[in-house]
Amino acid sequence: MSNAIISVEHLLKAYGEVKALDGLSLDIERGVIFALLGPNGAGKTTLIRILATLLRADGGTAHVAGYDVRRNPAEVRRRIGLAGQYAAVDDYLTGRENTEMTGRLYGLPRRQARARAGEVLERLHLADAADRQVKTYSGGMRRRIDLAASLVGEPDILFLDEPTTGVDPASRRDIWGLIHDLVDGGTTVLLTTQYLEEADQLADRIAVIDHGRLVSEGTAEQLKARTGGSVLELSVPDDQRDSAVAILGGVDGGHATYDTHRGTLVLPARRGANTLREALQRLDGAGIRPDDIGLHQPTLDDVFLHLTGRAPAPSALAERTMV
Repeated sequence: MSNAIISVEHLLKAYGEVKALDGLSLDIERGVIFALLGPNGAGKTTLIRILATLLRADGGTAHVAGYDVRRNPAEVRRRIGLAGQYAAVDDYLTGRENTEMTGRLYGLPRRQARARAGEVLERLHLADAADRQVKTYSGGMRRRIDLAASLVGEPDILFLDEPTTGVDPASRRDIWGLIHDLVDGGTTVLLTTQYLEEADQLADRIAVIDHGRLVSEGTAEQLKARTGGSVLELSVPDDQRDSAVAILGGVDGGHATYDTHRGTLVLPARRGANTLREALQRLDGAGIRPDDIGLHQPTLDDVFLHLTGRAPAPSALAERTMV
């Protein structure tokens, strides 16, 4: 991809017997919001750490802004910003002091670091709290001060590892707006998330990763379309669930998956009402009567379940209901 600002080829990383990345290849275009979506342990954070030069891959290659992360780590670091899953700031310094200190670590002269800190804090709506100790900040404010620190060096590329974990819904939407503003200004954003709505709302493109491998990649609408039209969702008594999964296997050439968090069976319904009719006929023939049944257009929840065989993490689902 000629416009790729991040390029990963056959990347490998193992922790003992566990393969965190298993031959992952991926290209990310300049000036987009690109989301990595996957369950816990899929390899998302490992990939971010390798791209940010914090971790060395066991094999394969990775280039960021045209530089090999292994051969030219200093050049990569000059062009990136990173906000991890947890706010990496000093509780006993003020927001301004934290941001200025990060600017100095980027190599900015003192006066320029102070000026950039003021600009970034204003942009992130933290100017009024800039001279308070960070330990007095709310969860949403702590995430924003972490973002401020990652932006003070004016990076070309911003890595965000689960940027809205643990923040309230209002702060989450504020952060979404800020990310859009950054991309409008020319920054490329690579973010990891388990929040399906976050990926749907933010990302220009989404890569679904599981067991260290790329499962699927595209726009949100492309991923939804690959589930095959509508989705059939039904509830059956617990003691009949395994039988229902087996009976529904092969309907429309698909297979039923149990969503542990919603407590329902989910099946691609490529033929819409005809799939529904066939499923009900099969269940009725086995003496299974669903408690509830319905057809809907696929969501990223369905994509996630269809591609990984697992539902999103419970914490992600719980917080999504608050938004």
